[in-house]
Order: sequence, then structure tokens, then C-alpha cells
Amino acid sequence: MLTIGTLAQKTGTKVQTVRYYEQIGLMPDPGRTEGGQRRYGDADLDRLSFIRHARQLGFTLAAIRELLGLSDHPNRPCHEADAIARRQLKQVEQRLARLEALRAELKRMVQDCAGGRTADCRVLEVLRDHSECLTDHSEIGA
Repeated sequence: MLTIGTLAQKTGTKVQTVRYYEQIGLMPDPGRTEGGQRRYGDADLDRLSFIRHARQLGFTLAAIRELLGLSDHPNRPCHEADAIARRQLKQVEQRLARLEALRAELKRMVQDCAGGRTADCRVLEVLRDHSECLTDHSEIGA
């Protein structure tokens, strides 16, 4: 049996995060000692590792909840899990496309800068005049 600190350490998760996952139902309520300390087993370690890895891949908590639900029923067909992963892949690809557009815009801005005085600085000029932006930044850094 593991303490919450050991469980957190083994999975690279903060203790507060483990408690939060318990509160929102991603992790089951742990067993407790007579003194009220949480105790976790191998199944809890596996589940938290699953959650942690899914978070590293960018899955939302809602998607992780769906995936855990599927994982808890091993005889169900996996097309639902595949659909969730495909949704995540699409979101990652969209983010990458936005980041590539930002990269291109920043490169253009830097390349157009001839140095010299800030009064003539192309970087500052472009930042002042949003009409010169090549991309929609509404979803980035907002």
C-alpha cells in the first residue's frame, strides 16, 4: 500500500492534484488507515499513471473521464476510444497550424527589421498595426 506522497512521487503528480482527481471522481476514494491516512494500491497507481500520461498528451479532463470509463469496461469495442484520440489529434494539428502561422509571421517581422532606431523599427511598427498581421491570434495567448 502506498501513501499519497509516494503515489504522487511515483507518477510525477502533485499531492494536491491527486486530491483534486479524487474530488472530481477521476480517482476513486482511497482506502484509509484507522488514523484516516489515504492508502493506495497498484490499481490506483495504474489509474493515476494513465491520467498523467493522458494529460501529457493534452487530453481534457472530460476526455480522460470518457477514456477511463472505456478502460473500466474492457469488453467494449475500442472505436469510442479511437474517436476520442482522433479528436485530440485534430486539435493538436489545429494548434500546430496556428503555431506555424505565428512562426511565419514572427520570422517575417524579424527579417523585415533593418535595425537602427526604434522609431523606424519594423517589429514595433507591426505590433502597433494589427492590420499587418497575417494570422488570427484570437485563440492564442488570450
